[in-house]
Amino acid sequence: MDIAIDAPEAIIDLFFQAIKPNQNQIISFYVPMNKEFDCWPLMEAANQRGYTCALPVVRKGTRLLDFAKWTPDTEMEQGAYNIPQPKNADDNIVIPDILIIPLLAFDRRGYRLGMGGGYFDTTLAALRGQKPITAVGTGHAQQACLFNLPTEVHDQKMDWVITPQATHYFGE
Repeated sequence: MDIAIDAPEAIIDLFFQAIKPNQNQIISFYVPMNKEFDCWPLMEAANQRGYTCALPVVRKGTRLLDFAKWTPDTEMEQGAYNIPQPKNADDNIVIPDILIIPLLAFDRRGYRLGMGGGYFDTTLAALRGQKPITAVGTGHAQQACLFNLPTEVHDQKMDWVITPQATHYFGE
């Protein structure tokens, strides 16, 4: 199968080769909004390979995201900000080990620019306080910045950013 160089499917092999998730790790994804990178092909591939997949659930009155299990059979409903999320999420909450995170831009230090709500940064900081978490930003190569993005105290650094062309590691 020929995959276009900038197609969302192009990150599947890059992700599994770079991240090397353990079969018992839970991987959270996101529902792409506006021009965010489409991570659905990666989520479907992870599900087909037997990984537990999850999607974020926005809770009113907090910037902390919960994560509910997802399979292709999961019934979805409109959540906060009209973002689809698993229906009956409270019955299927999990704590992910690997977070796939959307970005609008990323810099050479591993910081990302998101949509501005702070949900992923707040959640990532809280999860990192509980256990080791791998944060993986997904986007297009054109979203790389040659300059450092402005950061604030709450901004969380990505461990990886994966584009259809390459993997970028920002760990120690």
